Amino acid sequence: MTRILLLTLAAAALLAQVAGQWRAEFDTQVGAMKYRYTFQVDGAKLTGKAAVETPEGKRESAITEGLVKGDKIQFVETLQFQGQDIRIEYTGVLKGDEIKFTRQVGSYATEDFTAKRIKSQ
Repeated sequence: MTRILLLTLAAAALLAQVAGQWRAEFDTQVGAMKYRYTFQVDGAKLTGKAAVETPEGKRESAITEGLVKGDKIQFVETLQFQGQDIRIEYTGVLKGDEIKFTRQVGSYATEDFTAKRIKSQ
């Protein structure tokens, strides 16, 4: 019983570590991307928003299909491009104040990058 309680507390602590704001900057086939992710966690469900600054301008989109399981994170961001919705699927691993992500942009490209926690002042 004590072991189950400890595992439950450890899982809850990991979930709480994901909540908050994260920043990432990386290069893609279409130019540099500057992201700010805002994550909320309710149980294992991840929601929030992704705000990005690209060479074409700024945009914001909702995070959908989000899930946190242990140190694993996954979610979807939808990009509207030339009248079509393109799924951007993220999978990541949390390690302290960093999340190592791989993102799949439709069938077009895959990028690996690291998001870092934005510490509150």
